[in-house]
Amino acid sequence: MRLVLASASPRRSELLERLNADFDIEVSNVDETSCDEPDARRYVIDIACKKALAVAERRKAEDVIVIGADTIVIAPDGERLGKPADRRDAKRMLGKLSGEWHVVHTGVALVCAGQSRNDTGVETTEVKFRDLDDSMIERYLDTGEYPDKAGAYAVQGYGAVLVEGIRGCYFNVMGFPLAKLADMLGRFGYRFF
Repeated sequence: MRLVLASASPRRSELLERLNADFDIEVSNVDETSCDEPDARRYVIDIACKKALAVAERRKAEDVIVIGADTIVIAPDGERLGKPADRRDAKRMLGKLSGEWHVVHTGVALVCAGQSRNDTGVETTEVKFRDLDDSMIERYLDTGEYPDKAGAYAVQGYGAVLVEGIRGCYFNVMGFPLAKLADMLGRFGYRFF
């Protein structure tokens, strides 16, 4: 059975490639602001489901498993930090996370297009940032890696130097909790190796 990743995220593609998975990419074009769910964990599952279902509808005649995912960062004060609107917004987000623990939620949804089966899950990871001064934040923003990242940082890139500690799944912070994904796909009979 072939996988279809309903995401334009290069990080998610890279992680699936690391596992030597056979997959296609088909972007869902779902509006990530189209959900008003107040609970952050349900929010990411809802968006992940919308992404997977949108692509599954287009591929319903095929025997494929569509994977949808969505990641959000929750600041210590409870604010949801998605992708920053611009550099100023990114600076605000990083300042808010400086020296603090925050939470990263990733919702994953699988839809087996040919069989009308689905499964959902969410992974939560805690991340602690170092104390960041304005100079460090500006230097990080100068790298240009923040624009399409929840919370305005990439833990797998230059953003690694911002992080002091992680409790939970590192890959979740990248946007794809691989162990959870493997368990979910296993329930559909798909094995990576």
